[in-house]
Amino acid sequence: MTAPKAKHGSFTIERTYPVPAERVFRAFSDAEKKARWFGGPRDKWTIIERKHDFRVGGTELLNGRFVETGVESKFTCRYHEIIPNERIVYVYDMHINGGHMSVSLGTFEIEATKSSGTKLTYTEQAVYVDGKDGNADRERGTAALLDALGASLND
Repeated sequence: MTAPKAKHGSFTIERTYPVPAERVFRAFSDAEKKARWFGGPRDKWTIIERKHDFRVGGTELLNGRFVETGVESKFTCRYHEIIPNERIVYVYDMHINGGHMSVSLGTFEIEATKSSGTKLTYTEQAVYVDGKDGNADRERGTAALLDALGASLND
């Protein structure tokens, strides 16, 4: 059997939030706060398992299932660099229904703005090992997560 040809993609998304950088960073570092925004749509997705070990060398797991389709998604990551209130670098794998879909390097850059807000820049470099080009879908999904992050910052 021949493996599917790998496809590569990258994208960058920027968001500006009207809260201090420390608050944005805490939305990643605090497991309870991250659970408010990181995951599938609450009315369409059920959590199977969640683990959060936010430290260099630590791992995170988010496994869930879409209610209508039964499709299961699994995110596993390992943190490689964490500079509080400045940068988070991690590598993550995505699995769909048990099949390995992709491996990605993700970087969050957190910068205070002059207006006491925060500019968040996310860059992802991915290889889709299942042979499918998921870059456009991945970018859309990530943008939705960053919008959910923004909404959670008011909590």
